[in-house]
Amino acid sequence: MDSPALLLLNKPFRVLTQFTSEDGKATLRDFVHAPGMRPAGRLDYDSEGLVLLTDSGALQTKLADPRWKQEKTYFVQVEGEINDDALAQLRRGVKLNDGVTLPAGAERMDEPEWLWPRDPPIRFRKAIPTSWLKLTIREGRNRQVRRMTAAVNLPTLRLIRWSVGPWTLQGLAPGESRAIDPKEIAAFMKPAAGSTRSSRRRR
Repeated sequence: MDSPALLLLNKPFRVLTQFTSEDGKATLRDFVHAPGMRPAGRLDYDSEGLVLLTDSGALQTKLADPRWKQEKTYFVQVEGEINDDALAQLRRGVKLNDGVTLPAGAERMDEPEWLWPRDPPIRFRKAIPTSWLKLTIREGRNRQVRRMTAAVNLPTLRLIRWSVGPWTLQGLAPGESRAIDPKEIAAFMKPAAGSTRSSRRRR
């Protein structure tokens, strides 16, 4: 049996995380030729960054199914100054209309030096500063990061997904992709000792 394939793609702003569009919007097909591959999880049309594509249902499940709780890290430009109270709320979980989020990793960060300009750029308001937040979550609710920052009064202006599980965006310009070595994929798919037994007990 062939080994599963995995492709990392830096999805540009205003691109659908799918291969077809009924209204003329840009899709993954405009940037990558990947017959038989599907996105492992979604990334909003107005978000940028890492999308993983695979031809393996098992790999797609391990990457995207909330039961596996793969960490996903986002670099988020927000409106306003990030204070300690907002960070504390994000770290313990914030209440959304579909329930309280799991505790997240949250810390202030500088704007990444390598960051590409967005087209079109965000609209700045002179009277309101902007800040950057590094947010790591283990869920996949609809527009979750944007809703989390809004819940702590820090509206998201720009959202970039940096990593999913062990893989990051490093070295990929917008629209670029690269294939992952099969050995890396095999190591990721290998179950940890005792994980099958313990997961059965939890069910």
